[in-house]
Amino acid sequence: MFNLLPPATVAAVVLFWAYGPTDFISRPWSIVAAVAVTTAFVLLLEQVHERHKAWRMDLREFCTDLFYMVLGSTAIAWATNTFAEAPLKAAKQALGIQTDWAMHLPFVVQVALVVVLVEIGQYWMHRLMHNNAFLWSTHAPHHHITQLNAMKGAVGNPIELFLISLSVVAIFDLPQAAVFCGFNVLTAVSTFAHANVRADPPRWYAFFFTTIRNHSLHHTALSYEDTRCNYGNSLILLDRLFGTYRDGESAVVGQDDRKRLTIWEQWMFPARPVIAKLTAKRPESTTVVN
Repeated sequence: MFNLLPPATVAAVVLFWAYGPTDFISRPWSIVAAVAVTTAFVLLLEQVHERHKAWRMDLREFCTDLFYMVLGSTAIAWATNTFAEAPLKAAKQALGIQTDWAMHLPFVVQVALVVVLVEIGQYWMHRLMHNNAFLWSTHAPHHHITQLNAMKGAVGNPIELFLISLSVVAIFDLPQAAVFCGFNVLTAVSTFAHANVRADPPRWYAFFFTTIRNHSLHHTALSYEDTRCNYGNSLILLDRLFGTYRDGESAVVGQDDRKRLTIWEQWMFPARPVIAKLTAKRPESTTVVN
């Protein structure tokens, strides 16, 4: 039964946005509420059917994860809309780009379009972060987490969280319900892919969507090189297509000495080289003996 919960949750999300109450779906905050409910459901599953005892969440982990969930739905969402989506919509209008055809697609196809557009951007951004020194410094805090839980996908340096949120969905004329459904599907898949839930979905699901098995391998503590695989946040299919897929699972996750970083350390992580240089330049104090 638990193995069927990830695909069943995705199906329930699609059905809700396709046939749910219009008064709710039309609200701009409905996606936040739907994601919160989806995440709470998976958090509950962690309590009744955990995958690894070592990943069991304590109060500190929960509060940290909740902080990042709120940050993502407020400050990061505002930054994405202000500095990415709004300018993209303005450029589309200025250039006269027309995508009315997208409005006439079947609802499921519209949702699939959103999922693919977002995931292609996230896949290549994620892969680039593992191959560029500065971008890795923004992404590394996410790999310093020492356990996986339902909300861990939202944890990271704010620069990374902003970059990974970028997409070209705003170019396309799509109904709000389809866009929100696509984001809710992505969140549901990603939440299960980070969750401490003993659920191994059917092979057909795992062929297309990222699961905890493959994503835990991406977070493995074996070595940095061993993390350079399974970049798909929700669509493992992209790793299969682009040659970065690896089968396997890791129960031990984290980077370097597996030291848990505080929120402050996660935010300051990209600045560590600068801080180290400034600290090294400080003259050593000398003691004068009379």
